[in-house]
Amino acid sequence: MEVSLINEEKDILINENKSFLLKETNIDINLNEDNISFLNELNFIRDKIECMNKFNQIEVLRILHKHSEVTLNENKYGIHINLSELSKTILDELDSYIKYVNTQEIVLHEVEQEKENFKNIYFTKDNKDNKTKNSI
Repeated sequence: MEVSLINEEKDILINENKSFLLKETNIDINLNEDNISFLNELNFIRDKIECMNKFNQIEVLRILHKHSEVTLNENKYGIHINLSELSKTILDELDSYIKYVNTQEIVLHEVEQEKENFKNIYFTKDNKDNKTKNSI
């Protein structure tokens, strides 16, 4: 079974094996489960880094900068990195940093929530007045 997608620039043929052929260039690209999983991982890493605050993004940049094989491209819009060129060890290092940041945010949120609960229970003037009235 072959499906033809017509693009304004190129014709793309897709078969049932999830591979596609660019007619004009005769490039055959096979999208197997590993490639799709790899692309999903790269998208996940990219999305998480883009959502981080500036401090954490600078830490990601430090992680990447310590590896000499990483190419950092800087222009007036920021620093750009081609994630598909990174080795598996660097991607794993980024992934563990992302998990660390997420864990920090969860713990911080829990502590802030607990702090807010204590504040509402013990330091709200209305609560103190209500407790003294009920105890009399």
